[in-house]
Amino acid sequence: MVGRILSVMISLTCFCCSAPNLPITVAHQRYRIEKKFEPDTVMVQLVNPFAAEVKKTMGEVIGFANSTMYRKQPESGLGNMMADCMQQMAARKYGQKVDIGLINYEGIRAPIHRGNITVGSVYELMPFDNILVLQELSGVVLEKLIQHTASMGGWSVSAGSGYKIKDRKAVDIVIDGKPLNLKLRYTIANTDYIANGGDNTAVLKGIPQHNKGYLLRDILIAYIKEITAGGKPVEGRIENRVIQWNE
Repeated sequence: MVGRILSVMISLTCFCCSAPNLPITVAHQRYRIEKKFEPDTVMVQLVNPFAAEVKKTMGEVIGFANSTMYRKQPESGLGNMMADCMQQMAARKYGQKVDIGLINYEGIRAPIHRGNITVGSVYELMPFDNILVLQELSGVVLEKLIQHTASMGGWSVSAGSGYKIKDRKAVDIVIDGKPLNLKLRYTIANTDYIANGGDNTAVLKGIPQHNKGYLLRDILIAYIKEITAGGKPVEGRIENRVIQWNE
């Protein structure tokens, strides 16, 4: 009896300690989605109620644009509008002065077309769950960040701030209406993606972030609704905040 028990225990030990089974080959087949495939009626019935609700939510009109706004470098009206939104809404949401808001060029994922602006329009513009955060930077670090944006062709910044790009370097940097002072400290409105080093902004990694979980997308929707409630269209103006300078 003891010998049988030992035999079972040894077998179990060998089984448990053996290498995991791995597939010897992997095969796949490509399916081309064409009209010849009949819809799965069960799946359609399952999805339809949710699809209708999503369509209703995304179709909500929250504003109007007199002209189509595109992303562009070194500055775009669309980017300016977004940077203004970030600075103004961050100051309100976090209850403190914000010196500058800035948005990375690649973070603007779609234009806002002329006509009605819907919730879906903002989801296309900002499809990722980027969070609006604040960071306090020394003048030295902020100058390095601005230099990085200049080297990448320029990013839109909020009203009152700007710089010139000469030979892919930033000159005449102005923050909140005054020349950048390397001895001062500044509060910037940013996205968590950039604050965590995205788009090669390694200079910001490790710097504390003030984060209350506000999605930039939701902030933009609220901002557009406020403009609309004031009886105004949503506009993005080129104001020479960031310019190429070859003199």
